[in-house]
Amino acid sequence: MSRSRKRTQRGSPTIETLFVFGIVFLLQLVVDLVGLMTFLFVLAPPVEIRPWTLVTSVYAHGGIGHLLSNSAALLVFGLLVERRTTRFRFHAFFITTGVIAGVAQITLGSLVGPAQGVLGASGAIFALMGYILAGNVVSTTLLNRIRLSGRVQIILFVIFAAVVTVATGAPGVALIAHFTGLVLGLVAGRAGVLDVRNRTHK
Repeated sequence: MSRSRKRTQRGSPTIETLFVFGIVFLLQLVVDLVGLMTFLFVLAPPVEIRPWTLVTSVYAHGGIGHLLSNSAALLVFGLLVERRTTRFRFHAFFITTGVIAGVAQITLGSLVGPAQGVLGASGAIFALMGYILAGNVVSTTLLNRIRLSGRVQIILFVIFAAVVTVATGAPGVALIAHFTGLVLGLVAGRAGVLDVRNRTHK
């Protein structure tokens, strides 16, 4: 059986994630009526008081505009990444990078200003973008040819992520989460951690 047909049969993890976005957003609207939106969905320090928000915050959004912009970006990068990996790896990568980006935002953000909560999938989506940018044939060939050490490559990734984060920044945007997600994605893409090796299919 061909790989593309197997992907069709098992469904698209990108579309599944969009479906979760929609369900969570509807739940947010309902629980907001009783004042529980922040309690259930906003990641804020100290994390140990509401540990479930590590995950729920990744799929929650601050409004319809936030939801639509993240959904559009997820479609662009998610559909590209899912072609190279499995459903489980896609979802695990999305959740893991989203959680790490969120924790980085509330932890490092509190060092430069008042502690604030965060929600949204931007960190995970930036990680998907980074994966595509660093893991494509052109990037891989270029980095292999110039023979940079792993440390130098990471430094370049950090600089690149900082430039992209500043360029795409806006008031109220979780810049630290974006930066963290992009760096994680660039490193993961270079290492090919999501890629499934070509195998012979029956």
